[in-house]
Amino acid sequence: MLKKTTIAVSVAAAVAALSSGLTVVASANPVARQSPAAPSAKLHWGACQDPELSAFNAQCALLSVPLDYSNPSGKHIKIAVSRVEHTSSGADYKGAILVNPGGPGGSGLSLATLGQDVPHHAGDGYDWIGFDPRGVGSSRPAMRCRPNYFHPNRPDYRPRSQHLVDVWLARSKKYADTCARRYPQLIKHMTTAEVARDMNSIRKALGMSKISFFGFSYGTYLGQVYATLFPTHLKRMVLDSNVDPHRVWYPANLDQDRAFDRNAKIWFRWVAKYHSRYHLGRSEKAVESKWYDVLNKLAKNPAGGELGPDEWSDTFLYAGYYRFDWLELGDAFAGYVHQHRWRLVMSLYRSFNDTSDDNGYAVYTAVQCTDAPWPKSWSTWRDDNTRVAAKAPFLTWGNAWFNAPCLYWRASARKPVKVTGVGAQSVLLIDETLDAATPYHGSLVVRRMFPNASLIAEPGGATHADSLSGDRCVDNAIADYLATGKRPPRQRWNGPDYLCRPLPDPVPPRGSAQRSTRIGITPQQALTVR
Repeated sequence: MLKKTTIAVSVAAAVAALSSGLTVVASANPVARQSPAAPSAKLHWGACQDPELSAFNAQCALLSVPLDYSNPSGKHIKIAVSRVEHTSSGADYKGAILVNPGGPGGSGLSLATLGQDVPHHAGDGYDWIGFDPRGVGSSRPAMRCRPNYFHPNRPDYRPRSQHLVDVWLARSKKYADTCARRYPQLIKHMTTAEVARDMNSIRKALGMSKISFFGFSYGTYLGQVYATLFPTHLKRMVLDSNVDPHRVWYPANLDQDRAFDRNAKIWFRWVAKYHSRYHLGRSEKAVESKWYDVLNKLAKNPAGGELGPDEWSDTFLYAGYYRFDWLELGDAFAGYVHQHRWRLVMSLYRSFNDTSDDNGYAVYTAVQCTDAPWPKSWSTWRDDNTRVAAKAPFLTWGNAWFNAPCLYWRASARKPVKVTGVGAQSVLLIDETLDAATPYHGSLVVRRMFPNASLIAEPGGATHADSLSGDRCVDNAIADYLATGKRPPRQRWNGPDYLCRPLPDPVPPRGSAQRSTRIGITPQQALTVR
């Protein structure tokens, strides 16, 4: 269920309308002068119509790339690209850095502004390049299969009857069939490897021999694949919340189910700690019982005809993603239980889920279903998810149905890219040890595969992909790396190379988490981390 991680990025993704403008001149770029790479296509930059991008004097363009890279003279599609140029002197210019917010399916155009969030002006030396991956947002064509697919009230995720199973199987098949009917060729070419090749086309169009990359969540897998396919064209890379490349994608979703259940319990415990505010129970078990009690009642009688069990589950799923949302979710939980404020919950549901536009979900599905094979027998899905749900019910069935169109996907799945990090010169990995969307084990695996990588871990942190969000320990390390290439010395064991305390839990009635002013610590000091 990586799609929902895209809002983790500190700068929200936005869709920008594009207009034509000036042609990029590679010779005007100091890095390009030193080692130019002949572009296969040109970027014609113009003003961005999105206000957020315009405020930063960003430029936008559309880049033509092959739909199928094995047939470069065949049909082409267009990739939407944005740029905020460096503000440093020519001597301090460090080239272009591409950014991906995750997903798959997340729009990255507005992430051209991410450099502003790097401390000490360490981002000033880069041209920050945002882009909408193929099929996403302002790229053309943009996939949309069934726009109201997440409109409330939907059938209960939990397979409490054969009828519910049949309804969800039929619903999933209809979604897959609609995508195949609307995009018969595009769905065959939506893999992460093809997105990585689009990134390389952007590099060529920029006239750069090398690019840097900053990826969040699914974007870490995209970075891993790019480093594998184009290692000589990669300079520096920051990967926050790492996908385990050995687990794409069916096993990864089962891993998520267990991790989200753990994080839900952490949140229930936090709510119980503030019983004087929420009055939902004085223990984790009491709060958990109350939450599931509401879930069961909504399955029988959706509030307002809209807030059913799925909408309830999908809203509070974000407690497992980000501690930043705990206060708001706690108030919504209490507001419903004590005052039946179902509209408050629904407003959060709609803020987390676009119920009228399935572009992100369509791309998510297209990428996940074709990156790697999925079991084709429903009985395998049923047995695996039943086993996991017995111990981890919080997300499991919602996650299963979120991915169920892969049972019927009309494009053949490829073999996953065999990721190798041997050729990557320099990588900085970031992760919180209780990350649920991309469990921490993935960062350990990637560190082991990339011999020139260092891992910064945040022990006990349960927020996903939150770098450049105010933890000065993490953010300063990123700034130092982007400015100088310096990363924490690599330790001899397969573990983190540097530790930062995560941001503290929010404390009611304050409206946001306190910002950290800590410095980093070494792994030898791990016992002092709380």
